[in-house]
Amino acid sequence: MSSRPFCGVDFGTSNSTVACQVQHRVELAPVEGESKTLPSSVFFDFSDGSVSFGRAALACYADGVEGRLMRSLKSVLGGSLMDETTRIKSRVYTYKEIIGLIFARLKASIDRAAGSDVARAVLGRPVHFVDDNPAADRAARDALEEIARAQGFTDVEFQYEPIAAALAYEQTVEREQYALIADIGGGTSDFSIVRVSPEGRARADRGNDVLANKGVHIGGTDIDRLLSLRAVMPLLGLNSERRGDFGAKILPVANGFFVDLATWHRINLLYTPKVARELLSMLRHSLSPELIERLIAVVESRRGHSIALGVEAAKIALSAQTCATIDLTDVERDFIIEVNRDSLQAAIADRLGALTRTLEQALAEAGLDGERIDAVFLTGGSTAIPAVRAVVTARTPRAAIVEGDLFGAVGLGLGLDARRKFG
Repeated sequence: MSSRPFCGVDFGTSNSTVACQVQHRVELAPVEGESKTLPSSVFFDFSDGSVSFGRAALACYADGVEGRLMRSLKSVLGGSLMDETTRIKSRVYTYKEIIGLIFARLKASIDRAAGSDVARAVLGRPVHFVDDNPAADRAARDALEEIARAQGFTDVEFQYEPIAAALAYEQTVEREQYALIADIGGGTSDFSIVRVSPEGRARADRGNDVLANKGVHIGGTDIDRLLSLRAVMPLLGLNSERRGDFGAKILPVANGFFVDLATWHRINLLYTPKVARELLSMLRHSLSPELIERLIAVVESRRGHSIALGVEAAKIALSAQTCATIDLTDVERDFIIEVNRDSLQAAIADRLGALTRTLEQALAEAGLDGERIDAVFLTGGSTAIPAVRAVVTARTPRAAIVEGDLFGAVGLGLGLDARRKFG
């Protein structure tokens, strides 16, 4: 084993993985039991003060344990919440501290797999944490580095997540290819066009082989939000009407509460006395009080994540079948919503257009027509959605479609990159 242990860390919006060197091979390390993926979730148990991560965190919430679930925290980086605080029971945390708890959990898994303290890390990053805002993008990168260093990583480098996926894919090729890497995960969609080859695996400098990098802040959590806004939130009062504060004027209800309830990392912002008062005011003026009463019941019982989990489960089911249901019976008896692929595609139509434009930009930057692409390497859970996959493959008619490890390819590639930089 190298005298300078190293690792790759893919802290994802929905799932996280790590890779390190074990007996001269770079491989993904177990992060939750024998599993090599950790859902990027944390649960604070109010009864005993314990903290759970990953599937265990989701199970605590599903089992009705009194506490607080937080998920999709990567979406906070570069946004207005990054430096804000949140109270959990009697303690106040910054969001960076909460992300740090997940990093500490990942660091412990790395050290256990490597058999030593691993202080050198390559961290994955999207092409853009924040679209069209270089200052916010830099702040997100710096925050992630600060979090990693606080957990014991002393040497920190970064690699674009689609480039890492390309390094993983390159381990399998037998000839030189132009590869389009489509990494569409929970928070972002990134496209890279990379020249890969057996000889390239040995080259330390790959700058000339990276032909294009483009990304847009669209991912699985955005798809969840849009499906929720289309299929669920109207049943809680979205798009309903209310009487004006003065006189008989009829107005639409404010949509902010519904957007927060449909957005993973903003759900907990609704659980405040101020919001409770505002919802009661909305009820008094509502022309559909039964819907607003349902909304209030969801917020009072803190079942926002139940809705989000139900929507996510339906989205995943629609990757394999044409119809699915959003089961919200733990919110209200017999509350089951039917959805289909057409409704999902309609909900995300604008986002599909943005994906197409971003892919076209990548091809233009590389100076290649889509017919020159030899292989499309798909990674990230959202590439399983048929409408998303169709957008990615439409411009590359000659390419072989290669489905990588949807959740592990980036982490493995980051480990391979760490070996190049630190090994």
